[in-house]
Amino acid sequence: MKRLLGIFTALLLTTACDDGDLTVDTIDFSEVNAQKCTSRDVIYKVKDSEMLILAIPASTFTNDETTEGNPIEVSIGSNIEVIYRQYSGGASSDNICPTIPSATPNLLEEWNATAGTVQITTTAVKTVNPTTGITQITGYKHFIVFKNITFQKPNGTQVYETYTFGNYTTNVSPLAFGFDQEAEKSTCDNRIFNFSGSESFVLDLADYSTLFQNEVTTTPRTALISASNKVTYRLFNGTVNDAYFCATTTPVTPLLSQEWTANDGVANVSGIIEVSTTTFGTGFQHTIRLKKVTMTKGNTNFYLGDDYLYGALITP
Repeated sequence: MKRLLGIFTALLLTTACDDGDLTVDTIDFSEVNAQKCTSRDVIYKVKDSEMLILAIPASTFTNDETTEGNPIEVSIGSNIEVIYRQYSGGASSDNICPTIPSATPNLLEEWNATAGTVQITTTAVKTVNPTTGITQITGYKHFIVFKNITFQKPNGTQVYETYTFGNYTTNVSPLAFGFDQEAEKSTCDNRIFNFSGSESFVLDLADYSTLFQNEVTTTPRTALISASNKVTYRLFNGTVNDAYFCATTTPVTPLLSQEWTANDGVANVSGIIEVSTTTFGTGFQHTIRLKKVTMTKGNTNFYLGDDYLYGALITP
C-alpha cells in the first residue's frame, strides 16, 4: 500500500511539472524597479533575460491618493495587457519601447494574461523642510497588484490569486508657492489675494472687518479657517489676477489646473489665521500668518508649516 501511495505521489509531481506550473520564485521581479517607455503607455520590469510588461493607459494613474482599502481596479482586457517574456539573452527597453522593437535577443517564450484585475494603491511622495516643516509633493507612488490573473502559456495556463507587480512612481512638479509679501484686497469684495504668475492664494474671510482694523495690535487678532473663512490655493495654466476673480462669469482662460483648500481649523491647535497690525506711513500694515495649516485636494494633503507668512496688507 505504501508503495502504491509513493507511485501515486510521484505521478502527481510529474504531472505538475509537465503542465508547466510556474511558481512565484520563477517570476520574481520584487528587487527590480519599474520603468516606463517614453513614447508608449507601457510599464515594464527587466531582470537579465526576463521581462514583465504592463501595457496600461497613463490616465489610469491619478495624481491623488487612494483611500485605505479602496484601490483603483481595472480589468485586464483589450486596452490593458500583462505579458511575461523570456529571451535568449539580456533584455532591454529596446525589446518593448520602440515602434519596431529590436529582434535581438531572440524571444524564447511569451505568456499573455487573458483575465484578471489590476489593483493600484496610490500614495503621495513628499519631502519635508526640516526648518519650516513645510511639505512638498514631488510625485505619486502606485503600488500595483494583479488579482486572479490567468496567463496563457505555450503549454497551458497558470493562475495566480495574487501577484505583486510592485511600485511605479510618477513625478510631479512641486507647487512653487512663489509669492512675495505684498497681499492686496480685491477690488470687488473683501477677499484678499496674493498672486504669483499662474498661482493665486486667496483668503475669503467673513471675519474681514474683525481681523483688519486700523488699530495697532499688542496681541495678534485670530480667526479659524472654516466654511466662512476660506483659504484656497489655485494653480492655472496662465497668468491670473484680480480681474479673473471679479468677473461676473468665470473667464474661459486661463484654465484651472489645481485647487487646494485649507482644512478647517481647531481652536488653539491648527488652521489659525493670525493678523498683526502696525503703522505704515499714514496708514496701517496688517501682517498675515497662517499657523499649522494643512491644504487638501481630493484625498491628498500637504502641510503648509507651523508658521507660514502669507503677506502684508496695507490699508490707508
